[in-house]
Amino acid sequence: MNEFDLIRDYFTWPIKDPGVTLGVGDDAALFSMEQGYQLVTTTDTLTEGIHFSTNTPAKDIAHKSLAVNLSDIAAMGAKAKYFTLAITLPEIDQPWLKEFSDSLRQLSGRYEVNLIGGDTTRGPLNITITMIGIIENSKALTRSGARPGDGVYVSGTIGDAGFCFWKLSKGLVPSNQELKRLNSPTPRVELGLALKNLANACIDVSDGLEQDLSHILNASSVGAVIEVEKIPISEILLGHIKDTNDWSIPLCSGDDYELCFTIPEGNEEALKKISESCKVNITRIGVVRESLGLQIEGFDGPRKSYQHF
Repeated sequence: MNEFDLIRDYFTWPIKDPGVTLGVGDDAALFSMEQGYQLVTTTDTLTEGIHFSTNTPAKDIAHKSLAVNLSDIAAMGAKAKYFTLAITLPEIDQPWLKEFSDSLRQLSGRYEVNLIGGDTTRGPLNITITMIGIIENSKALTRSGARPGDGVYVSGTIGDAGFCFWKLSKGLVPSNQELKRLNSPTPRVELGLALKNLANACIDVSDGLEQDLSHILNASSVGAVIEVEKIPISEILLGHIKDTNDWSIPLCSGDDYELCFTIPEGNEEALKKISESCKVNITRIGVVRESLGLQIEGFDGPRKSYQHF
């Protein structure tokens, strides 16, 4: 099997979006831009040994590779439309490729995003996806819109993926549910779209709640106070914290891909309706203030969020 057979057999799918006039198979893709909209684009790379282990199933690698990009688009309040895939493979393993391709196609179908191009090459396993979305002009959520008095909120539960990684690093056996939270995160696509007319600022929690919230505060030239006991966490992680009093996992671990955002006061009822319609829990964990910096009440232990270098 050569490169072109690989692309044809595993990564050439029917494109339903009429805006795509040329997809996989040419030097570049062509698609039409809707009037009154801006393009939103993001790129993420997942590398074996750093973002996933050698024994991670192909279906989970595919899911996470696409989900983390969908999460970035969601954090902008945008709608994902297209993506490209650059995949580096140590060898052509057809059963692995089928599992990877099936999972990628399934998730892309669920969120109605189309694969329109990419690249393949030989080398250590590495997946890079570039996602393209659209949003109405001047409607994008950014990190720079937080204002003093805004409530600080997060979706879902925080720290589950980090707790799973912690268990693996200690030679412990995580549950299937915990592995799912690490390897197959749920991008909050519907929530991001619902927040675009309500939130002042938004980010997805990929590198740790402390670090990612700090990105919002720095970009907005504001500060915030959060309370650790208000951070929504799972029962099993809560048990670990009760035993150790170590809040560093929900504060500093990444890979949750929940949304952290700020909302002006007086919008609690609207936020409750969004929570119900999107079927995701939303929790207030603090407040934005004028004084710079992030103050964390309830934990004064070491805090070290993920760093890429």
